[in-house]
Amino acid sequence: MKFQLAINLERMDDSIDMKTVADHTLNMVKMADQAGFEVVWAAEHHALEMTIAPNPFQILTWWATHTENIRMGCGVANAAYWHPINLAGEAALLDLISGGRLEFGIGSGAYQREFDRMMPGLKQTDSWRYMQEMLPLVQKLWKGDVEHNGTYWQFPKATSCPKPVQSDVPVWVAARSPITFDYAVENNANIMSWPLTKGFEEAELYKSRLDESIAKSDKKFNGRFAMMRHTAVYTNNIEQENALNCVRRCLGQFGNLMMVSGDVVNGFPDRVSLDSLEGNAFVEPDMLKENLMFGTPDTVTNKLKRYETLGVDAFIYYASMGLDIESQVKSMELFCKQVMPEFA
Repeated sequence: MKFQLAINLERMDDSIDMKTVADHTLNMVKMADQAGFEVVWAAEHHALEMTIAPNPFQILTWWATHTENIRMGCGVANAAYWHPINLAGEAALLDLISGGRLEFGIGSGAYQREFDRMMPGLKQTDSWRYMQEMLPLVQKLWKGDVEHNGTYWQFPKATSCPKPVQSDVPVWVAARSPITFDYAVENNANIMSWPLTKGFEEAELYKSRLDESIAKSDKKFNGRFAMMRHTAVYTNNIEQENALNCVRRCLGQFGNLMMVSGDVVNGFPDRVSLDSLEGNAFVEPDMLKENLMFGTPDTVTNKLKRYETLGVDAFIYYASMGLDIESQVKSMELFCKQVMPEFA
């Protein structure tokens, strides 16, 4: 099993300044690079302090100039918010500056609130259609001139400038629904999945969907299967309680966005009652402790081995969850020193 990092420029409130947040993310990325993580992922979100990432390629280019080996993953670009020529060029420029370290992730977005502002009138549930037109078009633009007359974009002959350094850029698709697994398999794309706060059975469900998509496809699938989980490695009950309290606070704000419930003021979502969330059993402390990648180094190691046995090729250590900076750093240090060696 390989290891990857997902980290956001994240503020739950304005008690911490942005320079401190930015310095922290870079420190975590450097730690991951030195420890042998293979990819770091930057998301795309707009007008939200929980994930400050209006252009993931800009963040990744910054990180790339301070690292040596870790690959730069766009995780993921929302296809509906981009023009294909723009997206192809931004991604290729990152590949050039990073020395061929681009991992290109594409998806269909998460929050209806963002669509209401970025693409008014488009339902998040319909945005996968943009992704399916976008991905093959970007790959064609990377190769040379192409004229396009599609459903969502039309333009005369054009190409990506610059071109990627890599002859074949690794492509990742964010997948949970069967239709997205089917699309990823048909395009031989790597797959990243996130069970949110649900239990291991959700990971098993995603693996079964992948297996079903492979079985019914007449194409050979060589893609990888990555799984993301909120992660906190700790050594005592006080640290455990802190991690659980932080993630529950984060879920209250996350629930606001997922349910389009509550206000967002200056980029900070109001917290909604955890009891009001759909599937609220998955915010209960004991279930979070069990379902997420929380625990002592030994506990986390055992949980990861279960995912490895399931067939997960790469584990995405999701560091952003409202946890304070000091605790994030300590967790990362424990993971690198005491967990990763068990998978060498």
